[in-house]
Amino acid sequence: MNCPECGHQIKEFPHPAPTVDVIIENGSGIVLVKRKNPPYGWALPGGFVDYGESLEKAAVREAFEETGLSVELVCQLHTYSNPDRDPRRHTITTVFLARAAGNPVAGDDAAEAVVYPLEKLPELVFDHKEIIHDYTVARKKLG
Repeated sequence: MNCPECGHQIKEFPHPAPTVDVIIENGSGIVLVKRKNPPYGWALPGGFVDYGESLEKAAVREAFEETGLSVELVCQLHTYSNPDRDPRRHTITTVFLARAAGNPVAGDDAAEAVVYPLEKLPELVFDHKEIIHDYTVARKKLG
């Protein structure tokens, strides 16, 4: 690829894609979505960050698109960057903790949206089991 201004050759480097995931506390559990697209399975609501969008706005947008819930972000939990965390490509996700009330309704690329108690979670895709484990550890430390 060449620079449009000076014609100098610009090397393209592969890079990971930024994503967000949201742990939505809702009543007696957390909201999970069943994915419509591969990889199929249960996951935290989340997705890719749009160009020009902050991580926080992406988290609120993705949560609403997939669950119909207007969330209040509480804090940023952690960033996960294992190159193998997403089988589609190398992604880096920043996970947010959020709260919402009401019943989730599946939307966008979610086939279902359900509140699950932490003690009875289904099998999860990506590295979401690890993320939820880290969340439960952090929750215990905070009381």
